[in-house]
Amino acid sequence: MDGGTLYSIGELARRTGLTVKTIRFYSDRGIVEPAGRTHAGYRLYAPDTAARLALVRTLRELGLGLPVIRKVVDQELTLSEVATEHIAALDAQIGILRLRRVVLTAAARRAPTPEEMERMHQLATLSEAERRRLIDDFLDSVFEGPHGGAQYAAARRSMTPELPKDPTDEQINAWVELAELSLDPDFRATVRRLHAAALPDDAPTPPRPDLIAVVRDLAGPAVARGIDPESPQADPVVADLTAHCTQARGRPDDAEPHRWLLHRLHTAADPRRDRYVGLLALINDWPAPERLSPVIDWSVTALRIRAA
Repeated sequence: MDGGTLYSIGELARRTGLTVKTIRFYSDRGIVEPAGRTHAGYRLYAPDTAARLALVRTLRELGLGLPVIRKVVDQELTLSEVATEHIAALDAQIGILRLRRVVLTAAARRAPTPEEMERMHQLATLSEAERRRLIDDFLDSVFEGPHGGAQYAAARRSMTPELPKDPTDEQINAWVELAELSLDPDFRATVRRLHAAALPDDAPTPPRPDLIAVVRDLAGPAVARGIDPESPQADPVVADLTAHCTQARGRPDDAEPHRWLLHRLHTAADPRRDRYVGLLALINDWPAPERLSPVIDWSVTALRIRAA
C-alpha cells in the first residue's frame, strides 16, 4: 500500500465495513482524525486509520466507552491495562446479574408477594459484613442467657454460614432461604429451645452431651433396622435414651425422664431444623448431613406410648 495515499471517508467505509456516519462520528470526537482535506473541504484519512478503526470497533464490541478507547488509540493506556480494568468491571456486573437471576428464579418457583420479593432481593445483595451482622444477631438470640458463654463458640461456628467469594447459584439461593429462616422469630425461638434442651435445666455449666447426638446414636440403628417404635423391641432403646439423658441432667432419681425427654424432642422435631442444617452444608460446601427427622419422630413415638 502506498504510504502517501489518502482515503476519502467513503473509501474508508468500504475498507473497514463501518458506515460513513459511524466514521464521521468517531472523527468528530477525535478518535480518528483526518490527515487532510480535498479542495472542496471533504476529509481525507491516512492508511493507518483503517487499523485504528478496526481496533475501535473491537473495543466498542467489548463494551468499552469512548473516553477509554481514545486513550488506547492515543497510546495513553495499554491494551493490557484496559483489559485488566474491564475484567474487574465485568466481574462485578456478572455478580450482580447472577444475583438477579437467582432472585428471579426463586420468585418464579415460590410465587412470592411483592414484600417477600423485596426481602429476597435485599438478602441476596447484602455485603459480607451485612451478612455477618445478620447471622451474628440470629446466633446471639439463640445463645443468649446463662447458656451463651464463650464455651459455646464452637457451637456458634458450626451454625455459621460462610458464603464463598465466588458462590454458585445454588449457594446464593441457599443463603437467601437460610437468611429468611434466621429472621423468623418463631424459628429463632425454636432453635433457642433446642439449644437449651441439650443442657441440664437452669445450670450454667459446660455443655453436656448434645441431646440430638444422643438420640441419633441410640435410636438411629433401631430406625435403620426397621424396629417399630411401639413394639417391645424398642424398649431397650428407650431405656438407653432415658438413662443417658437422666445422667446428663444429673438427676438419676427422676421419676419421669420420658416426659422430660419427650418435651425436648417435640422442639427438636421441627423440620426447619433439618432444612437449616442442609442449607448450611450447601453454603459452606460441607458434606450433605443426614436427616434427623426420622430418628426424632421414631423417638417421640416410642416415648409417647411409654409416658402415657
